[in-house]
Amino acid sequence: MLIHFSKWRLSVIVCLCALVLAGCRATTRDVSPEADIHYDETYDFTDKKAIVDELVTSLANKPPLCCRDGRPVIVVYNVANRTSQHIDTSGITDDIRQEILASGKARFVNKAQRQSIQKELGYQYGGNVSPETRIQRARQVGAEYMLTGTLRSIKKKQPKQVRLKKKTLQYYSLTLELTHLETGLIEWTDSVEIAREAAKPFIGW
Repeated sequence: MLIHFSKWRLSVIVCLCALVLAGCRATTRDVSPEADIHYDETYDFTDKKAIVDELVTSLANKPPLCCRDGRPVIVVYNVANRTSQHIDTSGITDDIRQEILASGKARFVNKAQRQSIQKELGYQYGGNVSPETRIQRARQVGAEYMLTGTLRSIKKKQPKQVRLKKKTLQYYSLTLELTHLETGLIEWTDSVEIAREAAKPFIGW
């Protein structure tokens, strides 16, 4: 009887260990970039898409871009990150530039590749390229507008009290500005706000 009980207990332990190991196994799955997925209250790719969609719609359909006959040239400077998180804001401006280019509303100076452009021009004028095929200097197009912005955040936590979960409220605000370089006037500006509340148990994995 004792041997039978020991075997039964050993079987239970083995089954429990197998369940624990199965639960700890790493898994992966593909998700759609369009899916609204949040694992916590912090900034993620879903927020970036929502920000880009809203600001592109505003920029493309409001003055000055909506009222221009031609396609004005814009230079994009980085969005200043005023949050406590490490957020690569260049992903926001890259997507906005891509969408505006696709809409045909504007053209963009390739600011990120200016040094590479100068390097290539130096090579072409270094004696290795025939004068008939090398690019003419001082022919680059100057920007008429400058696109800049600021990303800010506010984080609030519930005050300490007896409860099973602790809640955190995270707020983000991104403001973009389109400035006319000749006059220094802001000709367009808009902002997007995101607020999210997360509740986490005090005890968990």
